[in-house]
Amino acid sequence: MSTGQDGLPRKLGLLDATSIVIGTMVGAGIFIVPGSIAREIPSSAVILATWTACGIISFFGALAYAELGAMMPDSGGQYVYLREAYGELTAFLCGWSAFLIVQSGSIAAVSVGFGIYASYLLPQAPGYLWAPAAIAAFSFINYRGVKAGARTQNLFTFLKVAGLAVLIASAFLRRPPALAGGSFAWGSLSLDGIVVAMLGCFMAYDGWQYVSFVAGEVREPQRNLPLSLALGTAAVMLLYLLANLAYMHVLPLSAIAATERVAAEAAAETMGPAGAMVIALTIMLSSAGAANGAILTSPRLYFAQARDGLFFRRLGEVHPRFRTPSFSIAAQSVWAIVLALSGSYETLLSYVLFAMWLFHALTVFAVIVLRRRHPERPRPYRIFGYPFTPLLFTIFAFGFVVNTFATRPGSSLVGAVLIAAGIPMYWIWNRGRLRDRSG
Repeated sequence: MSTGQDGLPRKLGLLDATSIVIGTMVGAGIFIVPGSIAREIPSSAVILATWTACGIISFFGALAYAELGAMMPDSGGQYVYLREAYGELTAFLCGWSAFLIVQSGSIAAVSVGFGIYASYLLPQAPGYLWAPAAIAAFSFINYRGVKAGARTQNLFTFLKVAGLAVLIASAFLRRPPALAGGSFAWGSLSLDGIVVAMLGCFMAYDGWQYVSFVAGEVREPQRNLPLSLALGTAAVMLLYLLANLAYMHVLPLSAIAATERVAAEAAAETMGPAGAMVIALTIMLSSAGAANGAILTSPRLYFAQARDGLFFRRLGEVHPRFRTPSFSIAAQSVWAIVLALSGSYETLLSYVLFAMWLFHALTVFAVIVLRRRHPERPRPYRIFGYPFTPLLFTIFAFGFVVNTFATRPGSSLVGAVLIAAGIPMYWIWNRGRLRDRSG
């Protein structure tokens, strides 16, 4: 078994990496978001075109990460790419916001979502315990080995895809109502509506970046990272299009637009009372898989940062027996549980929504930066359509950032201040690192 430069063994194969991509992309969004999109776009054809366009742009982003990952197959992924392209401060701010809010808050959010549906299926259990229990359980599994975490991820990815496949199949096996497609007048379509719909689609597609965090533990990363990103993102795009077609096959567009629970409504039409149980179980499994995928991958970002001397030193330790970034996993677990129990994750995530896409944009643009700065570096995989494909994703991601500031200026400004608070922290850690080296 080969080991990366950071001491973490390369135990993840192509199936594991692809499962991480699919499992972290497919959450609760595809079961809920189509309703809000139908309220903005009163046309089945335009809705499907929007999902397709956003899927293709997300695919370009994933392929940009594939080029960077194949060139720098190290643990930490996004942090490493930003460090190489823009310097340590930018990378530090990414890691700072990830631990403080973005990754830990996302884990709290999907774990709370898991708890909501678990409470629905098992109402006799104390509802407030589900989220911290899920975070603790998945953290314990991943603490004891990356392969154990990957097996868990493979299982949940299979189950969630199977549940979604049952919903899709049940819809197409049923005769559709006569007016399922709805009618459309071009005058009812607005630019604002398309923008809002696209933002919803992009959020539903988000998650493919997580596999880059464990690049240092993927076998044959020059081959398996690009393949997993391409296969996983393409598979999710196909699933999302089929799910939307299934909803439209069963429900009139007006009914889709009128509900916040489009998947449950469609399942009730095709499977009767049992449909609600199937959807609740599928969303619970989707949330669990997303939580495990984030817990499996995110600690590698803080681990890489600590290895650079820019975070608490213990976060860079490798467990002598399990060969995992054990303290990084444990620290993330504690903080995510605090956020889940306090409910503050919702507020914090609303503050830094723009930051997630800002770092996405910077990372994908790093493909262009590094090609110009280091043309000599070996690139086992090169994104097709360069430089237009990474530029297209970068433009849309920056557009997401601008829109967030325009529509939520107050919370975005607070988020910017929280991230900027990392600047003095960077200088503190950097001074400590220089002091240690000189001593």
